[in-house]
Amino acid sequence: MNNTLSRRGFIGSGATVAAACALSRVVPGFAQPTTESDSPPPIRLGLASYTFRNFTRAQLIGFMKQLNVNALNAKDTKDHLPVDPSGEAAALADYASAGIKLHAVGAVYFPKDDDADIRNKFEYAKRAGVSVIVAGDPAIATLPRIEKFVKEYDIRFAIHNHGPEDKVWPSPLDVLKAVKNMDPRMGCCIDVGHCVRAGTDVVQAIHAAGPRLFNMHMKDLTSFNDKGSQVAVGEGRMPVPEIFQALIATRYQGFVDLEYEVHADDPMPGVISSFAYMRGVLAGMGYSVGREL
Repeated sequence: MNNTLSRRGFIGSGATVAAACALSRVVPGFAQPTTESDSPPPIRLGLASYTFRNFTRAQLIGFMKQLNVNALNAKDTKDHLPVDPSGEAAALADYASAGIKLHAVGAVYFPKDDDADIRNKFEYAKRAGVSVIVAGDPAIATLPRIEKFVKEYDIRFAIHNHGPEDKVWPSPLDVLKAVKNMDPRMGCCIDVGHCVRAGTDVVQAIHAAGPRLFNMHMKDLTSFNDKGSQVAVGEGRMPVPEIFQALIATRYQGFVDLEYEVHADDPMPGVISSFAYMRGVLAGMGYSVGREL
């Protein structure tokens, strides 16, 4: 037997067992079904391409096939989704050929309060055929100008929180304060790792965001005070079952994108384990799991 495949099978089965153990905890307000449903899970799992930032698009596609994942949040890193139209078109053709569907781009950065610069970013998203831009660092003063483009293009704008180091958007709650009186397509992407490091309860943030939550970046930490403590999902303290239950309760329509930022040169073991754990959680909730799209 191939040693790599054997190791991955062990990792996956271990993560599934861990997920079942996690679901054995008593979670208020949640009754676990006794049989598995034939319906697809209400939580759609995807991948943030930044996870494979040290690998080419061809390698990324190969990894996604191994993972049995075909939902992608693509970023302009390596050659994953170039910003120039010809390069972007080539990337989109490759993804379409591989059966991979893009649902978001990002993180995309908006450093200028300038129509031309903002329009270029929205054109980038429009060409990609996505409904969500995950935005990294827009200034609060720029949001009214961005809102005009959200209305024109009918593309949702999800501001990504970046934890205590970010003095503007440390928490999803900061995003919600800024956009509460704006177009309903102005909202947030909750990065769960940065969220907890900002001292914000993720489950409460999901409920607070409600319909303004457009994207989720999933990761796990062994310490909510240490950015460097990231581990595979299921190996840390992140309350994944409770997060999934909150998303279901709020009728979340977006994707939960794994963003595994450690072991950049060899991420696959942790990525495999993370997806196995999340799928195990969903299976424990009674849903049939597999390809999420």
